[in-house]
Parts: sequence; structure tokens; C-alpha cells
Amino acid sequence: MNEFTIQILMLVLLFAVMYFILIRPQKKREKEVTAMRDSLKVGDDVLTIGGIYGKVVRVREDRFTIQVGAEKVRLEVAKWAVSQKIVGEGKGGKVVETKTEMAAETKDTVSKPTPKTIKKLGAKEESDSAEK
Repeated sequence: MNEFTIQILMLVLLFAVMYFILIRPQKKREKEVTAMRDSLKVGDDVLTIGGIYGKVVRVREDRFTIQVGAEKVRLEVAKWAVSQKIVGEGKGGKVVETKTEMAAETKDTVSKPTPKTIKKLGAKEESDSAEK
């Protein structure tokens, strides 16, 4: 084998590794997100990429109408703007499907603190500073 053939083989190997490490998992995540968005129906609780919690009240081909807040304001959002489907009571429910499944892929990840945990930590820090 000459040098040129080895260089071509290395280049092909590099593209194969990039495909299996980067491109293939990304396409799999995109399919999961698309399936989650297509499966949404009237009555599902959702979180948009802008941080708005709402309940789906109307489903169209390319957008949803969601109901938000105590005054039941209705907003129309694009399908791609929904990042999570929520299950449970209200906004504190359990997240079923998310836009990115990065945390599920790594076992060592630390879960994000909930507002309740943050409140408890804040109370502990205040009591620690009061003692000094």
C-alpha cells in the first residue's frame, strides 16, 4: 500500500467515526422529538422553548394553540417551539419527553435542583450567615 491509499483510508475512517459518534445520535434525538410533538393532543400540558407552560387546546398541522395562566389566555405557537411534554398536576409535574436527552445518556450527571430545594438551600445559607 502506498501513502496515498493510507491517507484515503484514514479519511474514510474519520468520516465513519464522525457519523457514528455525532450524526447518527443527533438524527435519533430529532426523530424522538418529532414523534413527541406529533403525538401531542388536546389536553396535554407542554413547556415551550421560551419557558411558557400551557395546555394544548387546539392542534393544527404546523402549530398549537395553548391556554396559559389563570385568565386562560390563548397563544398560538409553532410545533417546533414545544420543548417538553409534561405529565402530572400542573407545572410541577414530571417531565416525560424533552428536547434533549443528554441527561439520560450520562450516568454521572447531577440532577437540576427544584425550586423547593433552592428555597431550602437559601434558608440554610441565611441561617448560617445569621449565626456568624
